[in-house]
Amino acid sequence: MRRRLRVNRLNLVALLVSESPYLPQALLTIVALLVFGEIVRAQPTSAQGRPTRPNVIVIITDDQGYGDIGAHGNTMIKTPELDRLWAESVRLVDFHVDPTCTPTRAALMTGRYSIRSGSRHTIMGRSLMHPDEVTLAQLFRAAGYRTGLFGKWHLGDNYPLRPQDRGFEVAVYHKGGGVGQGPDWWGNDYFDDVYFRNGIPERFSGYCTDVWFREALRFIEQHRQERFFCWIATNAPHAPYLVDEKYWLPYAEKGVPEPMARFYGMITNIDENIGRLRAELRSWGLEENTLLIFLTDNGTAAGVAPQAGPNQWRGFNAGMRGQKGSEYDGGHRVPCFLYWPAGGLKGGRDITELTAHIDLLPTLMELCGLDRPQGPPLDGKSLVPLLYGKNEDWPERILFVHSQRGYTVQKWHQTAVMTKRWRLVNGKELYDMESDPGQQYNVADKYPEVVAKLSAAYEEWWQSIQPAFDPPVAIHIGSPAENPTVLMSHDWLVEDVKACPWNQQLVADNLRSSGPWAVMVERPGRYRFELYRWPKHLMRPTGCRRARIKIGEKVAEKEIDPQAPAAVFELELPAGRTLLQTWLTPPDGPEFGAYFVWVYRLPEGS
Repeated sequence: MRRRLRVNRLNLVALLVSESPYLPQALLTIVALLVFGEIVRAQPTSAQGRPTRPNVIVIITDDQGYGDIGAHGNTMIKTPELDRLWAESVRLVDFHVDPTCTPTRAALMTGRYSIRSGSRHTIMGRSLMHPDEVTLAQLFRAAGYRTGLFGKWHLGDNYPLRPQDRGFEVAVYHKGGGVGQGPDWWGNDYFDDVYFRNGIPERFSGYCTDVWFREALRFIEQHRQERFFCWIATNAPHAPYLVDEKYWLPYAEKGVPEPMARFYGMITNIDENIGRLRAELRSWGLEENTLLIFLTDNGTAAGVAPQAGPNQWRGFNAGMRGQKGSEYDGGHRVPCFLYWPAGGLKGGRDITELTAHIDLLPTLMELCGLDRPQGPPLDGKSLVPLLYGKNEDWPERILFVHSQRGYTVQKWHQTAVMTKRWRLVNGKELYDMESDPGQQYNVADKYPEVVAKLSAAYEEWWQSIQPAFDPPVAIHIGSPAENPTVLMSHDWLVEDVKACPWNQQLVADNLRSSGPWAVMVERPGRYRFELYRWPKHLMRPTGCRRARIKIGEKVAEKEIDPQAPAAVFELELPAGRTLLQTWLTPPDGPEFGAYFVWVYRLPEGS
């Protein structure tokens, strides 16, 4: 109502000026003041005097480390737009995520340690986020924001785990953990690919990162008269390192080795897109009251090259030990910039207190006035006091990061227990970050009391997360929201990563293994299962002579034509949680699971 009133008054001023050129200037001035006074009054302010409910844009890149930004001391990489954003932002300089991508994304979305949501790995059925979790997108949408995601999701490709099921009105994304991985559209190579718009495949022109930003800008332009929450999650600079040579060749010519030259080129392309985004925000008058957040999902993947030749660039890791996947700071300390001019988050300053991914959701709740319904308790803490310099009462915190990339969760596996000063690594190594930020000197013997304190904190935390270890998150079949459901071997529950065909190359190489999917049969009834060796749309023959399926207690087996693209079974199923597994038998060699299974719930009476 109020926004409509403001628009009508602005139209009235325009009409008076255009149709009444001789209207006294004083009267025009009075009318204008009334109009713009309404606009000012319509901008609510918080108790601290800053505007509330900003637009929010989060940019999160994949595998870019703290040292892969010029402003952080990297003298080789060219990131002028990120350097400018760094200079203008409030920077969290001791900000931590998980050492790999899916767990970080789950923690950001929920404000909770990732393992609580079931999202502890990137494949093997352990990248799925439990549907009971309350996501950041759901909070924004409930508060009246328009919500959009563009790029990488990696928290589940099937109902009820897709981004459009978890609070995003608009979602343009690739499947799996990266472009070209198993669940993604077959043959995608970063250029002119097929991605999914709210679950429907669509061909896009251009380079992947350019597509994500272009679609995000379209979303923002469409909703610029409303409040919006926009999540831009690039798959770059994750491998494979594919980008136009105009971005990477200049690095190679300066002595940057492969694949780092291409990795840097992908980041330079991201940087260029960030500049384009910011320019459009300014042109639309949105920059002042838009909170722009930039961060990355884990430590660098290819920004360090210790084996580089004598005349080659060896990379830059900001003096940290370790990189992507590591329990040392190089694996999980990442950049995080916050820029919101109208809210006073500007000017370029550092916050040195220990912060983490779990803090983003509660911070945005406070800054944007979001209400969170009853749900699992948060682990994170609002950073608003730190952002506004009121940190005199900020308590010492103990935070945890770990990497659990196996079938079974292991205690103290690749774990860091952190305070602002200390890092207890794997329960055995203690590092004093004040005197040894590179984590070179284990001082556990000198400070046994610190080891004991941090170990006790870990033990308490370990007890709290154990209920989330099992069962794995289930994919629903038979739901009206997704029928058919397309399953891919990326999500098999297997114990050995070598037995998981999680990317397209492993499928093409015919990795011969099989594993079950955890599924929830939503409704009892008759189901049709189509078992494919190749993606369905390719319609290639399986080359197999026999097929078998097991779901719960039901088992079926049949001979099949090797030239047929699929083996088809129809089974009557009860509702409930169970496991689904398949096997295809070739004329020679061992059997293997169908890499792709289409599951239909058939109409009643069929």
